[in-house]
Amino acid sequence: MTPQRVTLITLGVADLERSKAFYGAMGWRPAREMPGEVVFYQINGMALGFFGLASLARDQGRPDAKLGTGATTLAQNFTTKTEVDAAYALALRSGATALKAPEKVFWGGYSGYYADPDGHVWEVAHNPFWELNADGSLTLPAHAD
Repeated sequence: MTPQRVTLITLGVADLERSKAFYGAMGWRPAREMPGEVVFYQINGMALGFFGLASLARDQGRPDAKLGTGATTLAQNFTTKTEVDAAYALALRSGATALKAPEKVFWGGYSGYYADPDGHVWEVAHNPFWELNADGSLTLPAHAD
């Protein structure tokens, strides 16, 4: 088993149908779902799931927990600044809340942030130091000593 891996990220959402509509407007298509409970999207060798907050709390064994959003950022990297701008604009047209418009950033790249309807934060970025694979996935470059 490879210990350093993630196979599924699940985000709690207040309204599953609203989340499906938002991500659907951005071109995301569900791979599996249990209507009214959870929906899964296949993404580059892993899955991203959206689970109703109450159902997620029950599944975690803490049915009375008040689940919310945490200090987490999901990111999509792109090969050009133009692609970053297009992804950011699509998210806003789809109902996202603008947090920071894409701009040049201190580390030498270009990025912006938006929040989905449940407040989950997404970064859209172009990192000139990281080359993306043909399928859009990322393999970090070897550390230069």
